[in-house]
Amino acid sequence: MSTAETRTRRTPGLVPVAETLRTTERRPPEPSPRAVLPERAPWAFWRLLGSELGLTFRRPRNLWMLAVLAGVPVVMGVALRLVAADAEMGGIVTSVAGNSLMLTFASLSFLVVLLMPVAVAMVAGDAIAGEAGTGTLRYLLAAPAGRTRLLVVKYLNAVVFSFAVTAVVALAALATGLIMFPVGPVTLLSGTTVSMAEGLLRILISVGYVGAGMAALAAVALALSTFTEVSIGAVAGTVVIVIVSQVLRAIPQFDGLADYLLPARWTGFDGALRSPIDFGAMSEGLLTFGAYIVLSASVAWARFSGKDITS
Repeated sequence: MSTAETRTRRTPGLVPVAETLRTTERRPPEPSPRAVLPERAPWAFWRLLGSELGLTFRRPRNLWMLAVLAGVPVVMGVALRLVAADAEMGGIVTSVAGNSLMLTFASLSFLVVLLMPVAVAMVAGDAIAGEAGTGTLRYLLAAPAGRTRLLVVKYLNAVVFSFAVTAVVALAALATGLIMFPVGPVTLLSGTTVSMAEGLLRILISVGYVGAGMAALAAVALALSTFTEVSIGAVAGTVVIVIVSQVLRAIPQFDGLADYLLPARWTGFDGALRSPIDFGAMSEGLLTFGAYIVLSASVAWARFSGKDITS
């Protein structure tokens, strides 16, 4: 029998299969999966990030938090408007009543202490622990996403939400201030008066600075989220860290430690209210934020990359 003739292979219990060597040789080789994955990897990353952002900004809980944060500057504006007629009132009331843009700085100073950190902690703390608690983390890792890439996507989602929280507060305060208070040149903390356009630029700088501070907190919450399968535990742990840091700042014996605490740097955006802008102090704050991000991200990666996923 020649090599081109048909060979019949019989297997007990199966239908005979006729196959020739020439037919086998002409069969095209199957593509290697590894050759296809690198081409799809970038698109898969952005699809995963887009899906994560969509889930975050469609979740009713997150939308309610943003609505509450947007409502606080409005309440502050109305309250300051009512007490502005009192001649004995001074300080921040006089500053805000004298110019509409100052309400934005006042709102950031008030909300960055606790309410904004709580909103960011709820999203970042739920990033990994929430998936583990609902049993979807194992299915996410079953796809060719990889643990590192999934961790990066979760953190970028928290960073976007951090800047969204800051922007919502600033825009709500700016709109309220423009409606309720005089519009014109802005008197800074140093006593210098700048134009309204320059005042808006300083608001933009402040938003970027505060957003970076919230992104640093998001990294801390994400790191805690890799240690538990209960999201409320990561959220509560992050809030406790913020509260304890605020308490330590108020104790004189810990003055040397205050500069290294994350909340101590959040109000450093007031450097934008000085003339010239205090870029030195703001740069130190940004370096602190960067250090917290690198340290927390390293802890999160070390924990998550070697974690035994059982849920």
